[in-house]
Amino acid sequence: MKLLGRSSSINVRKVLWTCAELALAPVHEGGGETSPVGAALDIRALNVKGLVPVLIDGDLVLSESNTICRYLAAREKRFDLLPEAPAARALVESWMDWQASDLNPAWRGVFMGRVRRHPDFADSALQEASIRDWTAQMRILDAQLTSTGAYVAGESFTLADIVLALSTNRWEQTPMERPGLPAIAAWMDRLSSRPGFAEYCRNGIA
Repeated sequence: MKLLGRSSSINVRKVLWTCAELALAPVHEGGGETSPVGAALDIRALNVKGLVPVLIDGDLVLSESNTICRYLAAREKRFDLLPEAPAARALVESWMDWQASDLNPAWRGVFMGRVRRHPDFADSALQEASIRDWTAQMRILDAQLTSTGAYVAGESFTLADIVLALSTNRWEQTPMERPGLPAIAAWMDRLSSRPGFAEYCRNGIA
């Protein structure tokens, strides 16, 4: 098994943390902090989207970080991380999908402007709008964790916690004002004993 993508990428770190939970050790190529994986043409030969991570497992070449995490958990029959029962699995996947469809777009303006320093996101009004949207989404997560009193999808740790903890780490690391969200703070502390959390999540990289 081989995983392509630099280790500073938030999406690559999702997969690496999942692998740590599963006691898997794929060959990791492109693990440097500054160098991309080969030329863009090489990546596009494996993934027409031109994005990492890419997982190669025998004849299977798979992209999309959340999908890779789900595949690995199912491959290893880790039904604690991704339940086998349809309703329980759907609940976990719904929060993973929310991370990709609602939470991720919210941080784009302020993260790209203040962390990546991208000139297209230098406008302060754009950044402030992003902060408002991001804060609203994080309040949704805080409300869910208040409701469960434990983990994102309920009483047990699942893949939803991995992907959303990485998003929360980015929330913590981005220079901006943010409200106190006690359920999220308690949840992150709860996750600190998990394999891979310190190495791939709360590791100083947004």
